[in-house]
Amino acid sequence: MLGWALAFFIFAIIAAAFGFGGIAGASAGIAQILFFVFLALLVLTFVARAVRGRSPL
Repeated sequence: MLGWALAFFIFAIIAAAFGFGGIAGASAGIAQILFFVFLALLVLTFVARAVRGRSPL
């Protein structure tokens, strides 16, 4: 998921460089949503592992 967020971010930068503001804004928004979903799942995974008694790494 982090890879998809990075891909959308790079696409947004390229679109902005070529002057496509609407596409760049939409891509940046998608990248931001994917990044925060990734962070939420990461924290949820760490909490689940801590509750189960496994080491986080």
